[in-house]
Amino acid sequence: MVSDKTKARVKYWAAKLECPVDEERDYENTYWCNRDLIPIPKERRTWTWQGYAGYWIINGINTTAWTAGSSLLSLGLSVGQAMGVVVGASLFAALISVITGWPGSHQYLGFTVLSRSSWGMRGGFWPVLNRIMTASIWMGIQLYWGGQAVKIILGSIIGHPFVHMRNTLPESAHVDTASLISFFVFLIFFLPTLMVPPERLQKPFLLAFAMITCTMFGMLIWALCAAHGAGTLISSGPTQRGSVLGWNTLYGLQSLVGGYGSGCLGQSDWTRYSRYPNAALFGQAVTAPIAISVTAVCGLLITSASASIYGTVYWNPFELLLAIQQHSLSPGARAGTFFAALGFTASQFALCIVLNSVSAGMDMAALMPKYINIRRGAYILTLISVAICPWQYVTQATVFITVLSGWSVFLSPMTGILCSDYFLVRKREYHVGDLYLGVNKRGAYWYTLGFNWRGFVAWVMALWPMLPGFAREVKGTSDGNGWDRLYQMSYFFGFITAGLLYWTFHTLFPVERQTGSSPFTLEAHIKRTRIGEDKTTILDGQPVDVFEGIDETCIKQPTKTEASVVDSIQR
Repeated sequence: MVSDKTKARVKYWAAKLECPVDEERDYENTYWCNRDLIPIPKERRTWTWQGYAGYWIINGINTTAWTAGSSLLSLGLSVGQAMGVVVGASLFAALISVITGWPGSHQYLGFTVLSRSSWGMRGGFWPVLNRIMTASIWMGIQLYWGGQAVKIILGSIIGHPFVHMRNTLPESAHVDTASLISFFVFLIFFLPTLMVPPERLQKPFLLAFAMITCTMFGMLIWALCAAHGAGTLISSGPTQRGSVLGWNTLYGLQSLVGGYGSGCLGQSDWTRYSRYPNAALFGQAVTAPIAISVTAVCGLLITSASASIYGTVYWNPFELLLAIQQHSLSPGARAGTFFAALGFTASQFALCIVLNSVSAGMDMAALMPKYINIRRGAYILTLISVAICPWQYVTQATVFITVLSGWSVFLSPMTGILCSDYFLVRKREYHVGDLYLGVNKRGAYWYTLGFNWRGFVAWVMALWPMLPGFAREVKGTSDGNGWDRLYQMSYFFGFITAGLLYWTFHTLFPVERQTGSSPFTLEAHIKRTRIGEDKTTILDGQPVDVFEGIDETCIKQPTKTEASVVDSIQR
């Protein structure tokens, strides 16, 4: 039997550990909502077009775009064809980011809450869990590369003792001593950045954008000058012909679009902080394609020129800087690698936040809103990312990495459903209050037991045709049959098919209050009236039992004055 003292102590700490709430609030921490899940209030909408431009430069200047040439040249494309594919992929990614970010910049809602509309109040946990899983892996990988940037900095400062440090770890660890030390040094400096709320990250991001831009162009100038030109790799011609080249080009295009498009799935997580509705458009439509394309060109030129210098092709910029230190520790080499690594360190700080911690933190907040907000969720995510030992996936070729790289087959249908729900089914309107009304069956997004079968069926029907080709790609048995060809255009197929099926299902089997809008705070949640002999509440014009789900909403509970008015009405 638990004593009253123990119960009181548990109750005390449970209240202590609840997420903080704003003083002037119109919500409560519940199973469905907290400060980071509600529509962002005006005072927290701080992001302007400059911030989003910097956001996309940081998102564009990363190893994905830098090494795009490597992937495309390995598929048999020429340099010119590869650059054309990069430009096309960047334009597609820009379009997707505009579409997926629109609900955030106009409704001030993030992906986590938007998922409840298309999947149901309970079904919305499915896409959220998918994102948490992938974010945990990618966060670990980004932390590892941040550690490599710190390794370069320490090597430039300490010199030979650190660059040539003896490895004391076994080969099975798949990481050397210097890299492991650098990883945890990066982690120590990264953890405090998670304390900064998203609405205050604009200026730090602008600093990171300036540093990584200077770093990339600085490395480009050094490589071209040191090699006395761009090298021979830049003039590579195609190694494939005919239909094989055509299908490889399509595969390269959809792979790049999938790599960025999957990240664009949660674009509303950031656009909901925009100061005005179209603040993100310049960054998404202009800065994004320019940053991605320029980074790919610079990465190709730097790789080609450095290959002429060292006789080895280094597509990854971190590996190139480490190779420079291995070849020379002259004052010039140490200074150059120090400042380059400093820029990459700032970029990795920003990338970990942009691509993972904020979005996944909000997803985790949806699992337990009373006790987890974005900040706490980000720390939990980081802990998981360290626990999985990410160097195990980066330093060796594994089937797991192949699976993770092709994960867009699962996420692209989700992106199509999200866009279809907002633009085609809802006509860009939501009953916002109902997105936080989880236990009331009359809520617009409760559907059947909290699940919207239309979303699940559309997702499965768009997904299954891509799975045979995906499995063959993972096993390395692809030979160009029909399943393989379908997988080679998987992102486009999944996005379009799921979106159209979802819209069709809602057209053929519409639900009550499928369209229309209502605000987040409704007087009806406070005012109770008596109809006939039963105590009921008027919710959006519909009578609801007073005790059915009212306390589980995130709408502010009535004040004493309001309660006295309610009591007088009921009497």
